[in-house]
Formats: sequence, structure tokens, C-alpha cells
Amino acid sequence: MSRFPIVRSRRLRQSPALRRLVAETRLHPASFVLPLFVVPGRGVHNPIHSMPGHAQLSVDELLPVVKEASSVGVGGVMLFGIPGSKDEQGSGAWDPAGPVPEAIRAIKDQVDDMTVWADVCLCEYTSHGHCGVLSGEIVDNDATLPLLGQTATVYADAGADVIAPSDMMDGRVAAIRSALDSANHRELAVCSYSAKYASAYYGPFRDAVDSAPAFGDRRTHQMDPPNVRQALIEVAQDLEEGADMVMVKPAGPYLDVISAVRAAVDVPVVAYQVSGEFSMIEAAAANGWIDGDSVMLESLTGITRAGASIVLTYFATRAARILETL
Repeated sequence: MSRFPIVRSRRLRQSPALRRLVAETRLHPASFVLPLFVVPGRGVHNPIHSMPGHAQLSVDELLPVVKEASSVGVGGVMLFGIPGSKDEQGSGAWDPAGPVPEAIRAIKDQVDDMTVWADVCLCEYTSHGHCGVLSGEIVDNDATLPLLGQTATVYADAGADVIAPSDMMDGRVAAIRSALDSANHRELAVCSYSAKYASAYYGPFRDAVDSAPAFGDRRTHQMDPPNVRQALIEVAQDLEEGADMVMVKPAGPYLDVISAVRAAVDVPVVAYQVSGEFSMIEAAAANGWIDGDSVMLESLTGITRAGASIVLTYFATRAARILETL
């Protein structure tokens, strides 16, 4: 029952300072993780045309980007590797001299207090672009598991803080947890891409890592977009297998899934604002159709409000700089 004019909700909106004081959802740079693409070599800076402001970077070019993110308080970086050559097994993924292990070692040596996340999947490393080894034209789930464990161990040996399997093979968290524990990495955290959907929003990312499947698609292992209850099953299974954090990907089109996962678990919930979400905002802003910075912050607020504790976003450094001024 309304008590107007005694109750006036507008009273708490009268100034920026007051709105900040009563805000129910707060963005903080420490909750952002910046995805980065690392390649072999030196002096390599290959712009990703579908992702303005982002590039494939050799380790020497990557370090200044990581240092800049650290300087504004960004909480972590997520590394994706693009090898010099690919094969059917994706063997570059577990090469100790590969771009991701090299980048991990360099960041740990030169950047203080930066959490380094390592994505674990074979799609960037296989010649066919699928997320595991093939049996005919079918991804062989069980044959892929030991290779994921081997990859995770190499990243752990290099000094990664968080292992993040994104392949969506059944049983991969248990396989990775077992491999890490056997290699004396019992304290290393695992963040599983538990609810990773077969999404059309990944297009620019596949440009970035050259991982488009040579045939078929990934709908047999990535989740079907209409399903939410199945996401909760995936999350529960990954936690039972030893995941320390769980992820929903993409973020913006799946806010209801983030909310449902948040209500179901007590561990940190991570959301990935993926390349397509980023590029759509950037393209609209470049055309003058929206205020890019405002939409960026509003989108990150919506993801956080839905229940994400941590947000992987290509806006991480830019958003952190803006938050410093508010």
C-alpha cells in the first residue's frame, strides 16, 4: 500500500555521492580478470580486427599489458595460447616451452601480486579445431581427459594460480584434479567452465585464436542454450569432482543462469563476458549509437548484480580506470 507523499524513493537518488552510498551492487577492479592471447616469438603484436584494442601478443609485448592491468588493480589475467604449429592431438598445449607456460613464468617473475589463470582446452592447439582428440569425426571424451590433465600440470609447474578447464568434456575436473594432486599441486585452484554454452557469441574469439572447427560444431559437448536445470547438474558434478570455482559463459545472455547458479552454490561464481558481447558494444559505440563506456559499466553491473563474484571481461583495464574516477 503506497504511503506517498511520505514515502519518496527519489530521495535516495538526489546526488552521485548519495547514489554511490546506497548502491546495492558495486564493481571493483579486483573482481575483473582480463583475457589475453599469447603467441610464440618476440615483438609480435597482431591486432584482432573483430576485437578492437586487443591483439595476439608475444610474451615481451604481453608483459606491459599485464603491468598496466595490475597498476589499476585488475584482479587477474586469463591466458590463451596460440602455438606456432598445430597437430591432431593438440600436443602444443602441454609443451613446457609453449607460449602459455612461458608467459606464466614471465608474469610471475616481473609482475607483483597478479593472479594468473590458465585456460585448459585443446581447441587452440588441434589442427581440426575441436576441443579434444577425435575418433573419426567425434570428439573422444575419455581419450581427451589425460591430455587435459597433462596440460594443466604443465601450467601448474610454470606457476599458474588458477587452472580453468573450458573443454566441457565429462569428467575433466576429476581428471585434472587427480593430475594436479599427483604432481604435488594439491593447493592449486580449479575454476571449471561448468556452464559453457554452445553460443554464437564466440565468433571474435575464434578469430583471435584461429580455433574454428574444420568441420561440424561443438554442440555435442557445449551446453544447449535453452537449458538451465542442466547447468545446475553440470555445476554440481564439477564441484563434486573438485572444482573450487564455477563459471557461466557467456554472461550477458545468460544472467538467469548466473542467478540460478549463485542461488545453488556457496563457492565463487565466475561469469565470462565473451568476445561477441565486447565487440557488439565496441561496434555500436564506434558508430555513435551508444555511449560505450556507460554501456560497458552497465553491462558489468548487470552481470555482477545477477550473482557473479568474478567477471572475465575484455573491458577489465578500461573499466578499472573509469572506476578510479567515480
